[in-house]
Amino acid sequence: MTNDGHEDDFGEFVRATGTRLYRQALLLTGDHHLAEDLTQTTYAKMYASWRRVSRADNPVAYARATLLNTFLSHRRLRRSGELPTDSTLGRESSAPEDDPTTRLDLLAALAVLPPHDRAVLVLRYWEDRSVADTARDLGLTETTVRTRSRRALERLRPLVGAELTERT
Repeated sequence: MTNDGHEDDFGEFVRATGTRLYRQALLLTGDHHLAEDLTQTTYAKMYASWRRVSRADNPVAYARATLLNTFLSHRRLRRSGELPTDSTLGRESSAPEDDPTTRLDLLAALAVLPPHDRAVLVLRYWEDRSVADTARDLGLTETTVRTRSRRALERLRPLVGAELTERT
């Protein structure tokens, strides 16, 4: 295979988007190893069709959609298989945070939510995406995104609140 700039372009793309895509994967999976696997799988899929993807209007949006679809597909296939545990939540993240304990509580609470609800919350509130963008990325209607957001937040608040109350 000749290197006509596409491999260099892909390498630059990975360097520019790697940290953010990994963080999103970590929020979705709640596990550093699974997040690394999910990020790597996403980039492998993108590399296979990089010539087409690099010409698209927004390769970052394509990467985000590929990551989400891979995550949701994996969750459907492994529904009764592996279950996430909190054994990796004590490890340090590559991103500095103001209050690491609160962040760990949030990650543990997110891990309890169903995958689609977790994806909606990560996109809407952590990635600060609009309802329309979140709906488009997940293939849902805007009404479904609003409903899932509201219900997921209702389930999430007591989990995070209980963790914070236990520490004080």
